[in-house]
Amino acid sequence: MKLAVLALLGAATAAAQQHKPQPPTVAQLEEEIAGYVRQLTDWGGLVYYGSENSELRPTPGRVVFIGDEITERWGEGKAPFFPGKPYLNRGITGQTTPQMLVRFRQDVISLQPAVVVIQGGSNDLGGNTGPATTGTIAENTTTMAELAKLHGIAVVLASLTPVCDCIPGSPRKNLTLRRPFGKIMGVNEWIKDYAEKTGLVYLDYHSALAQGRAIKKEFTVDGLQLTDAAYQLMAPLAEQAIKLALEKKK
Repeated sequence: MKLAVLALLGAATAAAQQHKPQPPTVAQLEEEIAGYVRQLTDWGGLVYYGSENSELRPTPGRVVFIGDEITERWGEGKAPFFPGKPYLNRGITGQTTPQMLVRFRQDVISLQPAVVVIQGGSNDLGGNTGPATTGTIAENTTTMAELAKLHGIAVVLASLTPVCDCIPGSPRKNLTLRRPFGKIMGVNEWIKDYAEKTGLVYLDYHSALAQGRAIKKEFTVDGLQLTDAAYQLMAPLAEQAIKLALEKKK
């Protein structure tokens, strides 16, 4: 009997250790520290693409994607970022909508794109730059959209992507606590409603990536970041949204 109990305890301990979240890697910690340094020295991220922007010349059909890590990491893996297209990636990992707004003139308006794809708000909910609500995300997104329209730029508003706590060993803990399903859905409902009321285009990544309200395991690396499979699914959706935005602009 004692041997059986000991065996069960040993099996339970081994299982717990197997599923115990792994500590962040050195690379992940360095990335986090780099993000804090950027916030202290350049809160809006104006330096991040400043030099690259200064070397660009106007290009017909240019599209700018502005956002956070969901945007920036598109193209880092095997899923390319719209090869052969005059599309610019202006995502910055960890950014929130107020930071995106600070650099909107430099990283979008000054580049004279035909279309801008705006995707942000998840890190607002995560509290990356302090407390935030659907209302504050809405205000920042509205201002970016209005600035774009004022300068003749067609606007695509992308949904927040879903998250989960479904990846064993992920260093990202309590994602659904910091970014509750209900709040993500609430922001997406506002984006969709605002787009319909103002004649903008709503790009629904969430429905394509989610199972219920959580992201499907095959589409996420750690519960937040996306896999190549996710970007491959998102690319044609973005292309359709851009095409529709250009048609509306005409």
